[in-house]
Amino acid sequence: MSTDEPAQPAPPAPQTAPAKPRGVRSWASRIFSARTLEASLLPIAFVLLIAAFGHARPDTFFQWSNFTTIFGLNAVQLVLAMSLLVPLTNGDLDLSVAEISGLTSVLVAWLNVNHHWALGPSILAGLGCGLACGTLNGWIIVHFDVNPFIITLATGSIFSGIAFWLPNQLTVAGISTKLTDWTVIHHFLSIPVDFWYGVAIMLLMWYLLTFTAFGQRALFVGQSRQVARLSGFRVGSIRFSAFVLAGLIASISGIINDGVLGSATPGSGNLLLSVYAAVFLGMTTIQPGRFNAIGTGVAVFFLAVGVNGMNLLGAQTYVQSLFYGAILVVAVVASRLINRRRAASAARAAT
Repeated sequence: MSTDEPAQPAPPAPQTAPAKPRGVRSWASRIFSARTLEASLLPIAFVLLIAAFGHARPDTFFQWSNFTTIFGLNAVQLVLAMSLLVPLTNGDLDLSVAEISGLTSVLVAWLNVNHHWALGPSILAGLGCGLACGTLNGWIIVHFDVNPFIITLATGSIFSGIAFWLPNQLTVAGISTKLTDWTVIHHFLSIPVDFWYGVAIMLLMWYLLTFTAFGQRALFVGQSRQVARLSGFRVGSIRFSAFVLAGLIASISGIINDGVLGSATPGSGNLLLSVYAAVFLGMTTIQPGRFNAIGTGVAVFFLAVGVNGMNLLGAQTYVQSLFYGAILVVAVVASRLINRRRAASAARAAT
């Protein structure tokens, strides 16, 4: 007779809450990740800024004519900001782009009005001027291995002096109306076409910096020139090309400025502070921690809306300088904090 005891049934497994589907978890983590929140801060602030000014001045701010004015008058800043992206990605400051833009503006008007050149050759001469200025900057900086901050500050002063000398310090008025027609008179989707020129250049710069080998090399050079050299990159050639491209794009902004104003005045409208504020503010959004074209475009019009709203509220002119300066300080500090956080995250991941 067997003495074995019957087997006891196994205790029931403890019940657990059903796990969330993996797709839901990954979707939620992407939406609420720190990187996504960082990239969204400026667009959210942009929407809040529009809502605030719309609430304060609903009768004027939300009129479509006000927005077309913002889009049309700030195309020059948009294009000029694009000229800074490649040098800054390389780790170089170019302080001469505003003066290159101003010199091109005066040169095109001077040739067209004072010397009766046709508009087409005048524009080509202006583009050649921008290329020459960028080439001079790049050659001096790369060939002699000198600080671009000092050199572009000096060459910018030279370009500004030439802009005053050409028309004998006078405003050049009477530029061909064809240029005005193809900047602010003609519209596409009820917006002046100069805005669309800026958008086209912004998209080209976005593609160049994001999807081309040149853009990736520029990013590598900006992160560490010594490592880039050891990796076989032609660092000098990449930096030189960036200054040449900056000069060309800056000259385009000067030509657009002629069309917007219908005249050229030496030394008018120094935009350097505003475009640097836009570029560093754009570094905090879309691709946080990197100079990027789309973020810069958003920042240009964030600043433009801020200035427009303050004007509607009756702010004094000096408030614009305070606004641009404060934004530049905040943007530089924010981009620095973002880079520090990313470096710390990368270090933790490596250990």
